[in-house]
Amino acid sequence: MSLNELITTFANNLLPILLVSGAGFILGKFLTVDSRSLGRVVFYVFSPLLVFDLMIKSKLNLAQALTTVGYTVSVIAVMGLLAFLFSKLFQLERPYMLAVILTVAFGNTGNYGLPLVKFAFGNDALAVASIFYVTTTILFNTVGVIIASLGHMDLKSAVLGIFKLPILYGVLLAILVKALGIELPLPISRTIEIAANGAIPVMLILLGLELTRIQWSHNFRALGVGVFAKLLLGPLVGLLLASLFGLGHTARQASVLEAAMPAAVATTVVATEYQLEPALVTAIVFLGTALSPLTLTPLLVYLAR
Repeated sequence: MSLNELITTFANNLLPILLVSGAGFILGKFLTVDSRSLGRVVFYVFSPLLVFDLMIKSKLNLAQALTTVGYTVSVIAVMGLLAFLFSKLFQLERPYMLAVILTVAFGNTGNYGLPLVKFAFGNDALAVASIFYVTTTILFNTVGVIIASLGHMDLKSAVLGIFKLPILYGVLLAILVKALGIELPLPISRTIEIAANGAIPVMLILLGLELTRIQWSHNFRALGVGVFAKLLLGPLVGLLLASLFGLGHTARQASVLEAAMPAAVATTVVATEYQLEPALVTAIVFLGTALSPLTLTPLLVYLAR
């Protein structure tokens, strides 16, 4: 793994993502941009249509898709458990411990992970990554919200919240279209393709906008645990579980890279909503995202071999 190889990999795969999201960050700093409204556009329009487009074009069979779902659930469970153990080891108080678990368990598999997988490994890997992303989204909006709510939300409300996720209906419709062999009319397919092609750039701008809301936590012990557990343990857990699940080459590339993503920007939203140490959560997200090229670049080189 030469220095030239690392520099080339960074420049070709990570730098474009950082530049576009950096443009969003600068935009948010100098202009008043409503990132919440843009986030809703991504949530209700771009994400479900992107996933729908990827799934109907995907060559993945049901067994491969279910394996990816099982892998994703395992990654989130193991990372959450490790975050809990490290929090106990470093004697973090309960609110800080829950904040660390939330950020370590749920990575930025959407507006960071999807474009990176596409640039690095192509559309076949992107189809696998989209299943990882959908599974993460569903778990985050149930298990993640329960963690953040500190007992203020009951299980029934969280589970029913799944049915409010547009991305779920994108998945179900794609499965139905593929199962019945339905050929979409050209105007519909082109509409979906336009939205799908625009999804990733908008996601990257949104990532930059969201990072402008950074707050700094004075609990540097919790901050260190959250950032380094996610960035260092994520790739290792991803690689180990990929071997246990027997993932093929392309599925392994996409799934391990998604497992290695820094903390999800969405964690800052629920942390603020439920007052779960939002300063700590936003600091973990920002610092983890800023440092992520240091771990993702060598991982990309390794996975490409």
